[in-house]
Amino acid sequence: MTTPLDTTVAAKGYMSGFGNGFETEALPGALPVGRNSPQRCAYGLYAEQLSGSPFTAPRATNERSWLYRIRPTVKHWGRFTKADIGLWRTAPCHEHDTPIAPMRWSPIPMPSESVSFLEGVRTITTAGDADSRNGMAAHLYFITRSMTDECFYNGDGEMLFVPQEGALRLRTEFGIVEVSPGEIAVVPRGVKFRVELIGGPARGYLCENYGAALTLPERGPIGANCLANPRDFHTPVAAYEDVDAKTAMYVKWGGALWVTELEHSPLDVVAWHGNYAPYKYDLRRFSPVGPLLFDHADPSIFTTLTSGSETPGTANLDFVIFPDRWAVAENTFRPPWYHMNIMSEFMGLIYGAYDAKPQGFTPGGFSLHNAMLPHGPDAEAFEGASNAKLEPRKLENTMAFMFETRLPQRVTRYAAELSELQQGYVDCWKGLEKRFDPTRR
Repeated sequence: MTTPLDTTVAAKGYMSGFGNGFETEALPGALPVGRNSPQRCAYGLYAEQLSGSPFTAPRATNERSWLYRIRPTVKHWGRFTKADIGLWRTAPCHEHDTPIAPMRWSPIPMPSESVSFLEGVRTITTAGDADSRNGMAAHLYFITRSMTDECFYNGDGEMLFVPQEGALRLRTEFGIVEVSPGEIAVVPRGVKFRVELIGGPARGYLCENYGAALTLPERGPIGANCLANPRDFHTPVAAYEDVDAKTAMYVKWGGALWVTELEHSPLDVVAWHGNYAPYKYDLRRFSPVGPLLFDHADPSIFTTLTSGSETPGTANLDFVIFPDRWAVAENTFRPPWYHMNIMSEFMGLIYGAYDAKPQGFTPGGFSLHNAMLPHGPDAEAFEGASNAKLEPRKLENTMAFMFETRLPQRVTRYAAELSELQQGYVDCWKGLEKRFDPTRR
């Protein structure tokens, strides 16, 4: 029997909150009451636990969900064969020796050929070692066709989608997540899903996090409010497919892509409860804080999500955004200062302009400023900020972001050989002339 997805549940929907325990069912009574694995589940379903952390992890970091599905995942299995992973790379990846330097790329055009999500991932940098659950990779994705009769899960890491052009529908085993430019979506490690287009072709940025799951950063002295607030994160309600049709099941595991053929859809979870699930967030709901009198504050005040490491205060990965905000500091050089940093920064621009790089950094473009390599405002930004009238100014219609990690990011051969790599990027600082005069204070 085949039941179309959209007649199985009344409507798509979301639950609010981050890191909470959720429960949702697409059929009344599908969730067992008071127990996780009853002797016989309602509707003939199977109980299955999906764990995103070790069983004995402390309660605050223990992540798991109970799924009540038509078939257990062991039935979503078969004889896997290796598939072509294309331009997707996994750390460690040392396939190209790139001279050390700040690097920047212009936007890459949308491909003219038909490419699904799995065919359209292009790795720019890798860091760490996926097998040791440490590090990340920064990718681009290009999609001109929806996945059909195909599903996928990533066994190497969780996936942070940052759309830049075009909207996506992520049909996951937990429910449906739709995400557009200005929003992000996170699919945890091991969660099955299919990527579909909503409208025309889509492209964007993708961060594959090998380390600890992304979570909200501590606010410290900021207190209980501002930055990203838990209520603005949305998790899908249950939706399922009872489809008996051939489906290609792809799995990324150990840096390779594997595929098997199923006789049914694996997106068959009728009900679930727990705290390990996909979610989305509208970046425009971020409530920024900043300097109200003088000095340019560290960019960590814009941290939206973080993946911790074994070293307190040092992130395996930070997702940082630069949204609309007011600049009001007095007697202050307001753009980011010149700096060298132990962290390495992959930066992208979703829309608008970035105040520290008014030229050459355009929506869809990206840059890499690696660990202990100098960077900062270009000559034009320096002159403008040094001589600007320091009155309150609102930065509007802008959304830049950064994937920041404690690990050096290694550039792939694909990225190093792109014609969009701006060979003259370092020239943006040529206009910074010697200004020192010991006779003039």
